[in-house]
Amino acid sequence: MNALSENLPGITFTLDDPALPAARGPISSALLACLKSPPGSVLAVPEVEGDPLSDDDLHLALYVCYELHYRGFAGVDALWEWQPALLEFTRVLETAFEHALRAEYFTQGSERVEVRLQRIAEKAGPPLSPYLRRKATIEQFKEFVIHRSAYQLKEADPHTFAIPRLEGKAKAAMVEIQFDEYGSGNPARMHSTLFRNTMEALGLDCPYGHYLNHIPGVTLATVNLLSMFAIHRRWRGAATGHMALFEMTSSQPNRRYGDGLRRLGFGPDATGFYDEHVVADSVHEAIALHDLAGSLAAQEPGLADDIVFGAAACEGLDSLFARYLLKSWSEGRSSLRSI
Repeated sequence: MNALSENLPGITFTLDDPALPAARGPISSALLACLKSPPGSVLAVPEVEGDPLSDDDLHLALYVCYELHYRGFAGVDALWEWQPALLEFTRVLETAFEHALRAEYFTQGSERVEVRLQRIAEKAGPPLSPYLRRKATIEQFKEFVIHRSAYQLKEADPHTFAIPRLEGKAKAAMVEIQFDEYGSGNPARMHSTLFRNTMEALGLDCPYGHYLNHIPGVTLATVNLLSMFAIHRRWRGAATGHMALFEMTSSQPNRRYGDGLRRLGFGPDATGFYDEHVVADSVHEAIALHDLAGSLAAQEPGLADDIVFGAAACEGLDSLFARYLLKSWSEGRSSLRSI
């Protein structure tokens, strides 16, 4: 332990802090072993060998690194969050992820940002929400909810990191959207709370991080994408584009998810989260497109391509996630990892 950590508060966690997950390969194994040690321990910089867009080992490790900025883990000293060795470890993983994302989804264009975002929003992705509405079994729907718990139990928190990086109309627009996400001041209406209600109604365990060992890299990548954009000031444009697309494409799928649960015999406790998004996101769509993304592009024209990149990467990784689920189910197997 270094002298700095000896003179500052050490391990701080509550009973609600999630446990560290099991390793999935050499990258996560090295990280998890080190996080059980005092801050300042040697952490070797990893070699990235798998697909940076979906690799289980890479994305579990990156997810764990980012979680130290959110809730942390039981038994992990809070001082790890800003240790130089951990930041360098994270940077190596982020660089591999970023390069793959840019190669796949980054484009340049001269059209107005709003036009480019609408074109992305109109892309027909894999028919996941229609499948859940009409065909999914209860076990498949539970799997979908477990996948989404990696983000939904902290819904809105990643985007909130971006608020201090914005100014003027764009900042006001993001705050307006986030106020609704956090229940407009009512903790019982926070979207993360509504999602927990859905999990309970489906008979699932709902403590934060409970299902992390079961969630594959293709799902964790969708969460890591947003954390990477939101935590770094240089990616404020991408975080804005991500939010814009999220709000522009959310209302109809959520209507279908709610309908799917009603088809399976569930009531408002299960559907409340999805029904809330049908209403809220239909309002947020215009705010996110024009007041948030459009205003930021007008304020900082150099961020226009980053805004579009954030939206395209969001759509692209969500499509990979949807295809993975549908392929798993079509082959008669679970989409979750077995441990």
